[in-house]
Amino acid sequence: MLPFSPANDIVMEQHWAKKGDVDLYLCRKYSPSARAQHPDLPLLFLVHGSSFSARTTYDLEIPEHGEYSLMNAMASYGYDVWTMDHEGYGRSGRTDGFSYVADGVADLTAAVAVVEDVTGRDRYAFFGTSSGALRAGGYANENPGRVDRLALAALVWTGEDSPTLIKRAERIDEWRASNRRVVDEATYQGIFSRDVTGLTIDELPALAARAEMDNGGGSVPNGTYIDMCTRLPLVSPDNIECPVLIFRGDHDGIATDEDVLGFFAKLPTRDKQLIMSSGQAHNTALGVNRHRFWHILHQFMSTPARQA
Repeated sequence: MLPFSPANDIVMEQHWAKKGDVDLYLCRKYSPSARAQHPDLPLLFLVHGSSFSARTTYDLEIPEHGEYSLMNAMASYGYDVWTMDHEGYGRSGRTDGFSYVADGVADLTAAVAVVEDVTGRDRYAFFGTSSGALRAGGYANENPGRVDRLALAALVWTGEDSPTLIKRAERIDEWRASNRRVVDEATYQGIFSRDVTGLTIDELPALAARAEMDNGGGSVPNGTYIDMCTRLPLVSPDNIECPVLIFRGDHDGIATDEDVLGFFAKLPTRDKQLIMSSGQAHNTALGVNRHRFWHILHQFMSTPARQA
């Protein structure tokens, strides 16, 4: 197992991108000492899902329960780590829009322009979870020359026979009637227990709700819920050219195994991995077994490139 040693010199920066009139919040973390030791690791961009803003997902602090921040973990390994709040989430601008997956792809395009300006780099590794996997995959479809590696967790492709989406579709009129929904402790309690109980700590729903408020949230757009219930598939595996990792937990009801295997089979690259991991539900980054996910993500992202 790869050791995880938290870096004590992690730097955090905050940046802003513009998508038309919409302000988009970006956060960057890196460790100068770890970067100096591992300068060849890619720049890693983390893409959040439907019900959490970026830092609630990837930079959560939970005292006395160990490290929960994926940003801190990957920065400690030596990555230059970025994330963003999509339109209508967290600190980013709120509009009358629904923040559909396609809007999220446009957000990433605006964010990448800032990342390139700050770092001088024009190719990146992306990780996305749930609807963030669809945003990241959509970006890879539209910008293959910008994506070196693509990691996807809690992925759904066609949505056929998805237990979660079948249940969610019962409320489709509610999602369409308003562009936003409230997220609070009860919401997160439902999210963390809907697949299985016992894979998150009891305090997590309250801490996530508090973090979401602190991160500028309290409500989120409904667009990705509508997309995942009515518009799948949104990502074409045939048009993804880079190496791909798909991480699937054994208790994730967002998609069936057959749906994920179908997506994996259609990826044209032979540099692809499908990892099915036990002790994981839908929210891989916030579970009690998150360290196993860190290991797998780091292993994929740090695999040496093949020689031509």
